[in-house]
Amino acid sequence: MKKVVFAIGVVGLIAFTSCKDNASSKIKSDNVAEAAVRDEAAKAVPVMSFEKAEHDFGTIEQGTPQETAFKFTNTGNAPLIITDAKSSCGCTVPNPPKEPIAPGESSELLVKFNGSGQNQVTKTITVTANTEKGSEILRIKAFVNPKGAAPLGPVK
Repeated sequence: MKKVVFAIGVVGLIAFTSCKDNASSKIKSDNVAEAAVRDEAAKAVPVMSFEKAEHDFGTIEQGTPQETAFKFTNTGNAPLIITDAKSSCGCTVPNPPKEPIAPGESSELLVKFNGSGQNQVTKTITVTANTEKGSEILRIKAFVNPKGAAPLGPVK
């Protein structure tokens, strides 16, 4: 029994003395500098600021193609990259810029609508980008009169 207690004591003594190294002496200053740069870069985020988030084509005849451009500026502090732009239906086709937009720079997202539907029509465009929110929602709307019908338009 004395031998077992002695063996446990020796193992414990070895374990405690091997852990006495100063942990702060093991930190490499190069790694600390790299981590600071990485953390600062992670705080840099682009921001998409649109001039308008909705466009109204007014009253149009069915089947009459329309298009508009949503102008925006990167008001953040990192390059803005648009990864995707999708519409709520196939009658609306968004065409986002392919190149990154630098901080402070402006660009536009072209949206084409084929004029389908009847009466009041509203379509949404979801723009996916590397912003903090991750996506932006844009809308287009129009009052579509049937082809060959007398113009009705929305009631005001």
